Amino acid sequence: MAQYEAVIGLEVHVQIRTQSKMFTRVAAGYGHSENTLTDPVVLALPGALPVMNKKALDAVIKAGLLLGCEIAAVCKWDRKNYFYPDSPKNYQISQYDQPICAGGGVEIELPGPSRNVMGEHKVIPLTRIHLEEDVGKLDHGAHDSLVDYNRAGTPLMEIVSEPALTSGEEAYAYLTALRAIMVQGNISDCDMEKGQMRCDANISVRPVGTTTLGTKVELKNLNSISYVRDGIDHEIKRQIAVLTAGGTIVQETRDYDGMTGASQSLRSKEMAHDYRYFPDPDLMPVRVDAAWKERLRAECAELPFDRQRRFFEILNLPYTLTSVLVWDQALADFFEQCVAAAGQARVQAVGNWIINDLLRELKAAGVALADSKVSPAHVAELVAMIEKGELFSPAAKDVFAEMFASGELPGVVAERKGLKAQPADSNELEQWCRDAIAGNTKAADEFRAGKESAINGLKGPVMKASRGKANPKLVDETLRRLLAEG
Repeated sequence: MAQYEAVIGLEVHVQIRTQSKMFTRVAAGYGHSENTLTDPVVLALPGALPVMNKKALDAVIKAGLLLGCEIAAVCKWDRKNYFYPDSPKNYQISQYDQPICAGGGVEIELPGPSRNVMGEHKVIPLTRIHLEEDVGKLDHGAHDSLVDYNRAGTPLMEIVSEPALTSGEEAYAYLTALRAIMVQGNISDCDMEKGQMRCDANISVRPVGTTTLGTKVELKNLNSISYVRDGIDHEIKRQIAVLTAGGTIVQETRDYDGMTGASQSLRSKEMAHDYRYFPDPDLMPVRVDAAWKERLRAECAELPFDRQRRFFEILNLPYTLTSVLVWDQALADFFEQCVAAAGQARVQAVGNWIINDLLRELKAAGVALADSKVSPAHVAELVAMIEKGELFSPAAKDVFAEMFASGELPGVVAERKGLKAQPADSNELEQWCRDAIAGNTKAADEFRAGKESAINGLKGPVMKASRGKANPKLVDETLRRLLAEG
């Protein structure tokens, strides 16, 4: 393995979220009865002519701007000829030598030494992004195959990377980042189970230290990001095994089964000339002027890693929080609204409550953030009460759970449940502490013997006796004093 290195390029197909298809006004969608989203254009009936979908053009230009591509002043449409039953026209309208986007790159983050430490960042360069129409879908049975043309004609962009990736782990990071950009840019939902994001991987290996590319093999039918990573790693090992045994790599297309971890040959790989590209005679070239680009640039969302850097630099937020927030645009927006309501001085507390408590409650209840009863005002009031000493943990945890369920403000919940912190009588607090020490002699002895963490075994009983209303700082001070006294 150490004698060879992998060279990987990815071709990612992303369905653009539009109401209608690429070259006709028939609806685009998923989950409808077979062959109901069709019309004469989709079925290529005689006399049917294509008309471009401007929303799809907007989306691919916007994707190019987000990824730092150069947007072509003029792009044209080509016919890519091939004869498969899922292509009703026996050709696909695509872009060959004049794609709409060229260059650009996708910033990725590789795994760090631990989950709490940021990994290496690098930019994977892109070759191009072009716009085309999707094909239909074959449903294979035991004795026959049926074709569903509902997907045919859906706007589809192909994002082609340079052969610049070196492992399945890098491919995983690349697809994770790319999907987040497409979703947050409101370009696609990128649901791989619905075929809205599909990936083909071109993989070759070569001896370390050489620059000539090896013979590439394309992996298809990779329907999850994990399968892409696993399939690439599997293919790298397969090619190295063939070469070390004295064999030769054949340029081909292979199918990888993510469930079994095995691959098989599908067909020899087509070359560009096999598709007999030529300009589509029914569609005019597209001219993209500066005003068009600037209008779309104003709509572009902040990229996830740019947002993360802003959280680092302006809010001084740690990686443990930013690494969760920036991948969910709605969650990151909610966090910023909470910070605006609570004040920037409370940013760390706000982040902790959102990441640790709000996400836990949302998951347990099976509720989306948009449907949550917790608003920025709830979070802001809660952290303010804690800061002022009006609410202590674990009482604050109880208040959060109750306000999540009821939608009441934390002050109302604390008042109703009798959880608001009260200045404890010093004699009462001392008695709670004495009772905790007497009832937990093992923890008391361990603390006196030098085990600092053992004091936590005494704090719990005190907080329970006070119903969470005792000041944790005073509890700690009182316990330490009594333990020192013997």
